Parts: sequence; structure tokens; C-alpha cells
Amino acid sequence: MLELRSELFSALSETRNENIGALLSAKKEGKKVIGHYCAYSPVELALAAGAIAVPLCGNKKEPFLAADNDLPPNLCPIIRSSYDLAVSDTCPFFHASDMIVAETTCDGKKKMYEILQRIKPIHVMNLPQIPDLPMSITLWKSEVRRLKTAIEKELGVKITDEALREAIHVTNEEARARKELFDLNRNKPALLSGKDLLVIVAQAGYSIDRMSGVALIDRLTEEIKKKAQQGYHVGNEKTPRILLTGTPLGENDDKVVSLVEEYGGLVVAMEICGGYKSLDLRIDETDCRDPILLLAEKQVGIPCSVMSPNKKRIQLLERMIHDFAVDGVVDLTWHGCHTYNIESYWVADLVKNKLEKPFLHLTTDFSDADRETMRVRIEAFLEMI
Repeated sequence: MLELRSELFSALSETRNENIGALLSAKKEGKKVIGHYCAYSPVELALAAGAIAVPLCGNKKEPFLAADNDLPPNLCPIIRSSYDLAVSDTCPFFHASDMIVAETTCDGKKKMYEILQRIKPIHVMNLPQIPDLPMSITLWKSEVRRLKTAIEKELGVKITDEALREAIHVTNEEARARKELFDLNRNKPALLSGKDLLVIVAQAGYSIDRMSGVALIDRLTEEIKKKAQQGYHVGNEKTPRILLTGTPLGENDDKVVSLVEEYGGLVVAMEICGGYKSLDLRIDETDCRDPILLLAEKQVGIPCSVMSPNKKRIQLLERMIHDFAVDGVVDLTWHGCHTYNIESYWVADLVKNKLEKPFLHLTTDFSDADRETMRVRIEAFLEMI
């Protein structure tokens, strides 16, 4: 399976590593850093406060030696990994953060945050989980405003509406650029492998200069379009086109993607966090209402499995299956992630019963202990297509 090779893609692949030095330099110059764990953390507030907003590490290979001292072994590997990297001081972004923003997306995470607060103060946002109720917007708006107050106090700044609208423009541009890059795989044959997509998912959020990151993605998109005009593509017309949905993953968690592509399939789309999940949720910059309300409305619309009912995820998946000409769907759940594990019922119902396409639900962790079992199941799945 071909993977994209270009100087621009190499630059994107090194975004995280390259920006560690830039982050430390900015810290020395007095710049503040706000770390966040989830798409529900409104990074616009950090940007409007003049801070650097960085996603925090949550993906490393086992063993989680530091986490195993404090956390139960049957927790989701993302929770254990996030905790392990923080307490072992091996995540430079956590280390550099002056303030951590977290959220109650699951019981495991919110209880882990209680223990993690021994190391560094964490501001936990209370997330409403019934998306269609008016009171959910009201509650989340109050939580966004509470975070605004906390950031202003911690950083000694005043967040103005003007600065917040400028930050909204930046995050809109990031979502627009990433979506245009991911949408290249609507082409048949595709233009990006699943491994390429994983690099983009894992790296795109780490640009210290966020508009420079947008420009890099835009240039890469144009470069791939030009390559396509010269005959470049990944796979061929007959390669099974797979959509990956489910729990978040990063470059270190490539077991399933690698196996799909080793055995003849191609992951052309990822609905996961960091992938396609929230790229359509861009704020109308001409909307003159309170920008705090605009942020609240956008984020409550994120189709995460923590929301109940989560109809928007099913609607998004159906649209993606059509737009990306998907032949089959793999639903990936990490051990211990109950919301995604149970919601797989509705994903299977959509894929198998309504759309009549092959469906595979995999439950695993970050280790390679079950790689052979995964290989057998994925190979059989691909043979169905």
C-alpha cells in the first residue's frame, strides 16, 4: 500500500516534535500554555487569552508502569496512557502547561482527573450529555463562561469578544483546511492511505502558530491534487474502501489500520475524534450573538458517544459512507470504553440493516497481544467485500 511521500507531508509528520522546541522557547518568553484533552475543551478561549493551546498526550504503547500504581488495569487505555504520561513527566506538553482543561466525558476520565490534580491544577468542565435539550446549551454556556473566568484569573488577562471572534476564525480555518484534506479521499481511487490519515489526525493540532499550520495543510492539499492530475493514487478501483469509526486513536495505535491495509483494504475515512467527527461544526462568523453562546452551541453538537441519544453520529456516518463510497465499516472500541461499546449497536444497525454493508466491531487495546486474532477477523471481513 502506497503512502504519501513529499516534503510537505514530512513537515506535517514532524509537527509535534518540531513544536516542542517552539513551545519551550515561547514559555521562556513568558507565553502561557493551556493543555486540553478533548474536543469539548473550547480552545478558542485559550487563544483569545493570548495563550498557546495544546492537546495533551494520551497515546503510548503499554506498559503503563506509572499508571498501574494508581489506576485499575481494566480502565480504558486512553485514560491509563494519559495518566501515565502525566505522572511520569514524559509528556512535554503536559509539563509545559500552566493550566489544564478537562471535561466529564466519561466516568473513568473524571475520576482520573481527581487523582491527577495532585500534580497540577485541572479545571474540569461539567459536560451535559443530552444534546437536544435547551437546558444543555444553557448549562454548557455557563461552563464555557466559568472557564473564561478561570483563564482570566489564572493568566491575569481579559478575554474580549473581539479576541474571541478572532479565535473562532482561526479554529474555523483549521476545520475547513482539515476537511478539504480529508475530502481528497472522496476520489476513487483514493489519494491518502489510512496510515496517512492517522499522521494527519495525530499531528495537525500541535502547531504553535495555528495559521501557519492551516497554511501547511492547504499547501499539502494542493500538492496532492497536482499529484493526482499526474496519475498519483493509493490503491485502485477494486481496493475495498473502509470507514473507521469509534474511539480516538493516534499514530501509536495503528494496529487495526495497519492490518486492514496489509491485507488488501484501504481506510479512506475516519469518523473518530481528530478525524471527521466535528469538522462540519464551524461557527457562522457573521452571527452577532454572544460568542460564548456560539461556542456552546457548536460543542454540544459534537457527535461523541457520550451524548445520549447520539443521533448525529449515525447521521454523520451515513453521509460519510455515501460521500466516500465506503464498502465496509470497522467500528473500533478500546477495552473499558462502555459508551462506544454499547453505541456499536446503533452503528451496526445502520451499516448492516439499513445500508446492507459489511460491518466489523473490534474491541482491543494498545498492545499487540491480540494482533493475530485481529488479523484473522479483519482478513475474513475483507473477504466479505
